[in-house]
Amino acid sequence: MAESDNKPMVVLIDDSVDVHRLLKARLRSEPIEMSAFATGKEGIEFCVKNRPALVLLDLDMPEMDGFAVLRALRSDPATVNTTVVVLSGLSDSQDKVAAFDLGATDYVTKPFDFSELRARVRSALRTQRLMQLLAERAEVDGLTGLANRAAFNRRWAQETSESQRYGRPLSLAVMDIDFFKKINDTYGHPAGDEVIQGFAKVVVAFTRDCDIACRYGGEEFCIIMPETAPEASRIVGERIREAMEATTWARHPEHKVTVSVGIAGINAGTAGLTHEVWLERADKALYTAKHGGRNRVVVDVIESTAPLKMAG
Repeated sequence: MAESDNKPMVVLIDDSVDVHRLLKARLRSEPIEMSAFATGKEGIEFCVKNRPALVLLDLDMPEMDGFAVLRALRSDPATVNTTVVVLSGLSDSQDKVAAFDLGATDYVTKPFDFSELRARVRSALRTQRLMQLLAERAEVDGLTGLANRAAFNRRWAQETSESQRYGRPLSLAVMDIDFFKKINDTYGHPAGDEVIQGFAKVVVAFTRDCDIACRYGGEEFCIIMPETAPEASRIVGERIREAMEATTWARHPEHKVTVSVGIAGINAGTAGLTHEVWLERADKALYTAKHGGRNRVVVDVIESTAPLKMAG
């Protein structure tokens, strides 16, 4: 989360410069750092780069309206969990329902009651901070129940260290849902969440108790497979790929969803690789799968050297 002098960053996206001036003046006493943008495109670019704590978003804007901005924020791994409060002159209940379905946290109707607005901003920032702390401490992804990225980083460093120390096989699969942005854009954010959760269930169904399945971010997942050689991990990857392709989705039964899988693994011995480089090898295998036509598994077999001799 981007901050200035420990103040949470709040981004305002509204096509009215008068609203910019008004909100900056009215929220001046709040312990926040505010940046304002007149177009959705500018606001999204800033959010992806700076990851603010909160976005205040107008719905009725030319070129790119607030609903499109919400979809874009929810489809980018950098902003998928960003807290968004809608500020809008649209008071129709269908607009409110659509905004909440797309992931808005709150909805405030113009003209504002500024005391209420300040209270809602404070409440949204408190909730955002608590959710961030809970996710960090629990090491669990809230949407899927899988291990989150922090848990992955810790376990991956541990497993690569043990593999190389004892000369054990180890494989890492990095998986990405194909054309996920198109799912969100076409069927809406709830459909995207359904696919994320469904994929997590497929992953769990084909992993063992000793494997570590994680949601790495957005639509990308990882499986750490201890004591698993590359060819054995290929079988796991293929089973997951086939099961995902065969899944029927309630919100879009006519549309199949596929995944691409990149795997980097070692049969035995030590490769002398850092866990970061090993992850890069798996990422490159995923890139090859994506650019080779998607819906496929690509395996990178890491060359082994002699196992380390243990003292004693």
